Amino acid sequence: MAEITILQVEDLKAVKGLYTSVTRNLRKLGNYQWDWIYPNVFIMKSDLKNGHLFGVRDGKAIIAAIVVDDKQGAAYASLDWQDHEGKAACIHRLAVHPDHQGKGLGGKLLRFAEAYIASQGYTSIRLDVYAENAAALGMYQRGGYSQRGKVTYPFRKVPYFCFEKVLNK
Repeated sequence: MAEITILQVEDLKAVKGLYTSVTRNLRKLGNYQWDWIYPNVFIMKSDLKNGHLFGVRDGKAIIAAIVVDDKQGAAYASLDWQDHEGKAACIHRLAVHPDHQGKGLGGKLLRFAEAYIASQGYTSIRLDVYAENAAALGMYQRGGYSQRGKVTYPFRKVPYFCFEKVLNK
């Protein structure tokens, strides 16, 4: 089984390759959640520099990745979250290369992130998912995440559904 490791700044080219491949595939499927604006190289560099980007390698290629941090967009403030007392972490930019989808890597990344987040003392996980990304919506719902509302982002016609999972204390 593929090992999940923290990615380094030297992995930028491989990470960019992953997100480019995933974005192209999404667009082929009529899903416009990502484009040349997002995710961009500046975000990827920041994720790598801050130690928030984890991934799975196949040789020199990065075939799956996930970002774990505590950065919540301003739109999250107006949502009715369940965890009001604790400390929330966030999951961003979970991606699996099209050639490796359907093999359980997304679920493996999600379980890794949950364990990592719990080990860091967080009490809940928050994230948002493009409303037309049925595969991602299903994965989070099967994983025990509950929908808490929706947000919209500039230049996006479709909203993003926000999910939360309160971790066992």
